[in-house]
Amino acid sequence: MYLILPPLIVISFAIMAVMAIASTLVFPSGDAAHAMGRVWSRLVLLMSRVRVEVEGLERLPEGPVIFISNHASQFDIPVLTACLPKQFRFVVKQELFKIPLFAMAMRRTGYIPIDRRGGKAALKSLLTAGERLKAGKSLVIFPEGTRSPDGRLRPFKPGAFILAMKMDVPVVPVAINGSHKILPKGSLKIRSGTIGVRIGDPIKPADHPDKGRLCAAVWHAVSELLDPEQRPAQETGDAA
Repeated sequence: MYLILPPLIVISFAIMAVMAIASTLVFPSGDAAHAMGRVWSRLVLLMSRVRVEVEGLERLPEGPVIFISNHASQFDIPVLTACLPKQFRFVVKQELFKIPLFAMAMRRTGYIPIDRRGGKAALKSLLTAGERLKAGKSLVIFPEGTRSPDGRLRPFKPGAFILAMKMDVPVVPVAINGSHKILPKGSLKIRSGTIGVRIGDPIKPADHPDKGRLCAAVWHAVSELLDPEQRPAQETGDAA
């Protein structure tokens, strides 16, 4: 069954964003705003008739982590916001910070924009991300850099793994299965159904001698957690 809900989702987000921004005036940490984002995400899933099944929460360690996930749909953000139990912040493409109300809500909550072209701006984003980790917040990063057009896992960019090694923070592989079928890239039609989230064992940066090997290890871990139709047609995993 297909549903066209973007206007309703946008309206509900606008209301929630205003409430989240207001909450940061009282709770500047952004934790309350993140909790509101979790409520909004669950509301979006409910309105869209999308069920989320989560496996592996018992594998999550104490303390901050860097979640590394595949990215195949706009639904990945509300799905992870709804189901990951830690206080975390997304590292997202800077283009999203050009949307006025959306940008203010993300900045006040503590989300981090990153320039996908790399360079000094990307390095500054990584330093900001490191400060979030020091403050006890986890991070969610989509290291493919953009949504997969066909739902299959693509190569990872190295920034997340440079950060993990610098901060010596565990990397938790996460696989999102089925979100591409719910809302493919370029579509406004939402298909009701089930999205599966599988959480893998934490990977310690100290067990890998350089960013390339850490990147490859996490890439293969995510690939193994994906359903067969979302695994890459060709083995890779080297940092781009």
